Amino acid sequence: MKVLVTGGAGFLGQRLARQLLDVGQLTGSDGVRRDIDQLVLADVVPAHDFSDARVRVVTGDIADAALLRDVIDTDTRAIFHLAAIVSSHAEADFELGMRINLDAPRLLLELCRERGHQPKVVFTSSVAVYGGDLPAVVLDTTALNPQSSYGMQKAIGELLLNDYSRRGFVDGRVLRLPTISVRPGLPNKAASSFASGIIREPLNGVASICPVAPDTRLWLLSPQRAIDALIAGHDLPGSAFGASRTVNLPGVSVSVAGMLAALETVAGAAPLAHVTFAPDPAVERIIRSWPGCWDVTRAQAMGLVGDTDFEAIVRAYIAAELTTN
Repeated sequence: MKVLVTGGAGFLGQRLARQLLDVGQLTGSDGVRRDIDQLVLADVVPAHDFSDARVRVVTGDIADAALLRDVIDTDTRAIFHLAAIVSSHAEADFELGMRINLDAPRLLLELCRERGHQPKVVFTSSVAVYGGDLPAVVLDTTALNPQSSYGMQKAIGELLLNDYSRRGFVDGRVLRLPTISVRPGLPNKAASSFASGIIREPLNGVASICPVAPDTRLWLLSPQRAIDALIAGHDLPGSAFGASRTVNLPGVSVSVAGMLAALETVAGAAPLAHVTFAPDPAVERIIRSWPGCWDVTRAQAMGLVGDTDFEAIVRAYIAAELTTN
């Protein structure tokens, strides 16, 4: 089986790639488990530290039709489309957001339709597709009302994949990711970057500024649980999704104050001294439009699981990123 990961040099893309190589197999649309013979990692920068002979690294513009023709052929049976311009970046650069978040997935789906091989396509979406006057607990079926360009682009991508699946061009599934925390490395341009920064930086003795109020509630998922869900979501049969190929992934609903309380429980009071609050209206506007909790009954019925609580997320980050470095 040939597998493509777009955004393969990104944080989640590289983690997904390593887990796919470890697992070694995926379930096709026919329900048969097959060995992964080739794993193509495509991104604007090269994925690194892959010595496995099954890996092919491709660098270029994911919205370039020529690049997509190079990485997708009739042997490509599984596609994980992770490539995206993150929320604040898409808000600041509308044209780039439209090109990568909307033009690229449409080109990808069109190429699959042209090839006629009906691959499984996993499209990662976001809490940002919601917005406005939301219920306390958002459902899979709650109307989409994005309040950012990023959310709009993701919402259209969801609709496209659902329709291409309905028409039988692809065997698609849209997995709406909660905000991923705690991400290692450096802050990025996502509006939600602070959700990792207020944990990661203090644990490393570095100052972190939180741009939203302590009572701001977030819907969070750890990196490992996100990767597990991407693979499990891929392996599900299309029939498991019914009339809608979109599902909200399980997560943890927690306020910023609750996140810091969990940090203190796990690591003591010292890290909290590195966190200061400095409201950023632009970030607050985006974050406040996102749901802080959604119903995951459907996802759990599919066997998709999240973290038990935010303390578990902090402990997992420390075990994976701090105790091994």
